[in-house]
Formats: sequence, C-alpha cells, structure tokens
Amino acid sequence: MFQRWTEAEWQQKLATPFVQIVFGARQTGKSTLLKELLPNPALRLDFSDPGQRSSFLSAPEQLIGICKAMPMGATPPVIVIDEAQNVPGIFDAVQHLYDGDKTRWRFVLCGSSARKLRVLGTNLLPGRCMVSHLYPLTTAERPCLESEAVHFTPASPLPWAAISSPLNLPLWPAVDLITRLAWGDLPGIVSVEENLRSELLRAYCLVYLAEELRREALVKNWAAFSRFLKLAALESGRVVNYSNIAQQAGVSHPTVKSHYELLEDMFVGFRVPPFSGSTRKGLLSTPRFYFFDLGVRHAAAGLNPSRDTALADAGSVFEQWVGIELWKRLQYQQDGQLSYLRTKDGAEVDYIIEKGGVVTPIEVKWTERPTLSDARHLLIFLKEQGSRAPHGYIICRCAYPMQLHPQITALPWFCL
Repeated sequence: MFQRWTEAEWQQKLATPFVQIVFGARQTGKSTLLKELLPNPALRLDFSDPGQRSSFLSAPEQLIGICKAMPMGATPPVIVIDEAQNVPGIFDAVQHLYDGDKTRWRFVLCGSSARKLRVLGTNLLPGRCMVSHLYPLTTAERPCLESEAVHFTPASPLPWAAISSPLNLPLWPAVDLITRLAWGDLPGIVSVEENLRSELLRAYCLVYLAEELRREALVKNWAAFSRFLKLAALESGRVVNYSNIAQQAGVSHPTVKSHYELLEDMFVGFRVPPFSGSTRKGLLSTPRFYFFDLGVRHAAAGLNPSRDTALADAGSVFEQWVGIELWKRLQYQQDGQLSYLRTKDGAEVDYIIEKGGVVTPIEVKWTERPTLSDARHLLIFLKEQGSRAPHGYIICRCAYPMQLHPQITALPWFCL
C-alpha cells in the first residue's frame, strides 16, 4: 500500500457522525484505502459478489436486523458496503438506521457508478452524508522521475504538493513521462509489472464496462455502444462532434449524448466546457470530452497501451495528460473551473483555470525548447482579460522553468 492524497481528509471525515459515501471508478483504490483506514469493520459487504448482491436485492431491509444485533460498545461499529449502487434499496435501510440513532453505527458506502442511482432517483441521504471521490494517481502521489534535476519550486498554475501520510505510507515509485502516457495512473494497473498492464487495461474495458452495463441494463444495443466507446476514446481531448460520432456509430444524436453521460456517471470520463468569459466572436460552444485515464483511453480506443502508442501521437496524448492532471487536482480541491477556448478560425487556448477570481491560461506543447512564438495565443488572451489574467503558462518538456515574457512562464511538465 502506498500513499494517497486523500488519506488525511478521509480520516477526518470518518471520525464524524455522518454516513460516508465514496465514489470512484474501479481500480482507483477505494477499497484498498478504506481497508487501511478501517482495518476491522464490524461488517463488510461487497455487492460485486453475486451471492451477496442477490440476497440484499431481494431483502435490503435485512441490514437493519443485522446492525441492531451488533452489541453496543465504547466505539460505534463500522459497516462498509462496497459497490453499494448495485442494491439501491440499501440506502433506505441505512437512512432508517441513521435516523433512528445517529451515533450507534458508522456507515461507509462505496460506489463505482452513479448511473443507476440517478436514473432510479435513489435516496442519497441528503443532510445525512458526506461525499468523497477518489481518482487515479496525481503527481503528488506518484512523483516525477525527471523532477530530481530541479531543486527549486517555481510558480505553478495550480500548485500541488505531496502531503504527509497519517498512515505513514510511502509515496508511489517515481516514473517518467512516457510511462504515464503509455499506461496511465490507475493504482490497480500501475502496481503490477509493465508486461501485464496492457492486458489488464483491455480487460478493464471489455470486462468491467460490459459487466456493469449489461447487469444494470443501461445499454440496449451493446454492439452500437462498443462502436461509440471506441470512437469516443479516439476523439478524447477533442471538441465533441455528436453528429459525426452518431453517424459512425450508427445511433441517434440523443443516444450519443446519453452514452457520454453514461461514461461520466461511471466516473470514466469528464467534460471540459468552453470558456464563457470572452467577448470574442466565433467561439466554439461545444465541450471537450476526456477519458479519466490514458491507459483506459488507449484500451477503449482499440490501441495497445504501450510506449509506442503514446509516442505515435505524443502531442495529443501529452495534452490530454495535462488536462487530466489539472482536472483531478480541481476535483480534489473542490474549488475552481477548468475550461478551454477555441475560435472557429482555429485560435486556441488549451486550458483555462478560473479560481479565486483569477483566470490562468495554459498552452501545452510537446517541445523541449519553447519560444515566445508558442505563447502568441496566451498573450492575446492575457491582453483581452486584463487584470483578471495576470500570467500564462506553457507546459512542455523543457528541462528547467523559463521566463519567456514578463507574463509567460514555460514550465517542465513535472513542475506543473
């Protein structure tokens, strides 16, 4: 077990008298971290187990009797329920117990999909719960091998540093950029040998997604969804063209939108909306869509997750990695907005962070030698935004941070 950025926060939340709901895609490490924080729960249920799932689907109220049979002690017994979304009725049982006695038990409900809960209007315990999310590893958890050459900390568009582990766990082994671009940052994948990762990622897409979708009857036409999934993965990081994907996948425009929503509900994708604070004309108004992890993206696209795959389209893959890293940080901080700007004539700012009243534009370049010409769109944006946007950044592969202009800094990716 290695360190996770959320350890201290989760430890504090688990000590409060509220129901804890933990969301995150499969293989992000939810169960592993909870086992470290709660090594000896009074009851642990796993609704990915067909036997347990079937038993509680038919009678979710049995949880009430099980909990009431637990002896009262100096500390409340802890009940951990994994893949809780598979038995929506369990949320009503937990509410009944919690409303009856808010201090007798501690409940932790984990889920890898919110789709069925949302569609069924499942009771998510408003006013009674605290919600947490877990994402693939960030650079604060999985250090950057190349950063060992830089011994100072430059300004960053979104500062992100490792924090102390209350469990005294070590950081994940440091890795280089190409390794991240090839296999992503899912803990369940990067913790195994490199020669096994590609097969595990393909299985993740074929087995996990298929299992989840078929069991919950979330997709009626699996063949059409498979075509959509491959197209969505190939287009990851680009402006979504619903009509084009609908035509190629052989489904309707509304169905494509519904499929994108499904990926978001399963926590395997997210949207980056267009920037709304510009007065320019001819701006695109359609969001970009990203897969939450590059390894999963490669496998879903029908590509072999490998260094060769990453390098075959290095610029695009690198740009996606930066966007995913920024998105994860903002999700954990629960403060700020990530967007992009692009005009119909091709002028573009890859990412824009809005946080605390400050707007920060970011360009991503694969180059090792950035120049001021790489910042031309940033400078136009900074001039347009005035005092709201004091500085812009180019994220690239340069060896050291460099000032290209009083308002522009080129940062190595590992200083992001």
